[in-house]
Amino acid sequence: MTADLPIRDLTPADIHAKLQDRSIVLIDVREPDEHRGEHIAGALLHPLSTFDPAALPDVADRDIVFHCGSGKRSAMAVAKCREQNLAHKSHMAGGIQAWKAAGLPTVVAKTSG
Repeated sequence: MTADLPIRDLTPADIHAKLQDRSIVLIDVREPDEHRGEHIAGALLHPLSTFDPAALPDVADRDIVFHCGSGKRSAMAVAKCREQNLAHKSHMAGGIQAWKAAGLPTVVAKTSG
């Protein structure tokens, strides 16, 4: 049963490698203003406030992995997927904060002026 699958915590290094080999689709569950301000290149935005597991892309041969600011909201997204019997079980432990602490690149919004 999908609801019984444990959440799989991935490290920023795991995520970075999997993005490089295109074996995952990274889903950012932060809010649009957070994503606009700074995000991981290639991450798709599906905010937790309006999250619908049925709206996630059909990725066939790749895994979906969630991330947020610290890991709390991404774990909630995994739980919402479980409620819909979807097998998405992975998230980035520590969120984008851990990603940046690991020295990995982000896309930062340019400020005007």
